[in-house]
Amino acid sequence: RIFSFLDVVTLCRCAQVSRAWNVLALDGSNWQRIDLFDFQRDIEGRVVENISKRCGGFLRKLSLRGCQGVGDNALRTFAQNCRNIEVLNLNGCTKITDATCTSLSKFCSKLRHLDLASCTSITNLSLKALSEGCQLLEQLNISWCDQVTKDGIQALVRGCGGLKALFLKGCTQLEDEALKYIGAHCPELVTLNLQTCLQITDDGLITICRGCHKLQSLCASGCCNITDAILNALGQNCPRLRILEVARCSQLTDVGFTTLARNCHELEKMDLEECVQITDSTLIQLSIHCPRLQVLSLSHCELITDDGIRHLGNGACAHDRLEVIELDNCPLITDASLEHLKSCHSLERIELYDCQQITRAGIKRLRTHLPNIKVHAYFAPVTPPPSVGGSRQRFCRCCIIL
Repeated sequence: RIFSFLDVVTLCRCAQVSRAWNVLALDGSNWQRIDLFDFQRDIEGRVVENISKRCGGFLRKLSLRGCQGVGDNALRTFAQNCRNIEVLNLNGCTKITDATCTSLSKFCSKLRHLDLASCTSITNLSLKALSEGCQLLEQLNISWCDQVTKDGIQALVRGCGGLKALFLKGCTQLEDEALKYIGAHCPELVTLNLQTCLQITDDGLITICRGCHKLQSLCASGCCNITDAILNALGQNCPRLRILEVARCSQLTDVGFTTLARNCHELEKMDLEECVQITDSTLIQLSIHCPRLQVLSLSHCELITDDGIRHLGNGACAHDRLEVIELDNCPLITDASLEHLKSCHSLERIELYDCQQITRAGIKRLRTHLPNIKVHAYFAPVTPPPSVGGSRQRFCRCCIIL
């Protein structure tokens, strides 16, 4: 029982103490959760096979993240031996193909969480296999599996309607029709990541909003075709939304964010970087209606001024909630904004790169009120002095962390 609390490295050390300890330490019941990422990443397939034989039905959770030497054969043996596996992380295991998902489908019916991110040989066949044999699946990550299309998503959701988290970042072939299948079959969905799915438009995301009322986290950063219609749909259908990431979605405006803020009062994190049309009006609405806001990125929102930060600093989230605010390349921001943030006692970090009107003196005054805050800022080059003795000193831009 004592050994059951030890990590992988310590168990291996204990196994070398004596024959008795070796038997106890390597007992399969002590190896229910294994994460090799911080231990050894250059393992070969035979190591996984040996682990599976040792642990057998005891193993519930295994991470092989970054183990590029592990292939389909080893994972077939693993699936046969570890049929009670519930959480499996194969992120970055680039050798695996659809054959691995076929094995998991055949032997691992209890699988709930599966991470296949960056396994670029995965195709629609894998999703079809998972839908047939792993119908308890709740979380699936197939980010950067760019061979997946709407046909694979359709097959997946028909068998795995209990999905709560789906990560599709970088699946560039996905179109609105894929989202319509998700909206129709996954009412329990809580987290959806569609970053850089460039073909996605309002039509697909509106279907998600209407079919997935429990949605709490949506990442659509880089989906440059979406408009305020998405923000309206989220406001009308997804009141539990906590995280919204829409960086580089330049068509979004104050009108859409007003509707969102007035309806989604549980928002905690918003990434609005390069939403270039928004103004102080958005910050006013967030300050009034979103008391739980903790992280806010406004980088490259060049219309934001000190007045918007003033409202934010006086808002419901300011005193105890707001932890991070990013204002990189907001040229209208001055030291006055830092004065308005002095009341944000929970503020841990502020980004001010390329805010040309921010000064060192302003940052120092902020730190007198918030001594533990991390401030990241660039300062413009100092004007070089006249040349002395025929030479000229060179000054360059500097990055400081105060």
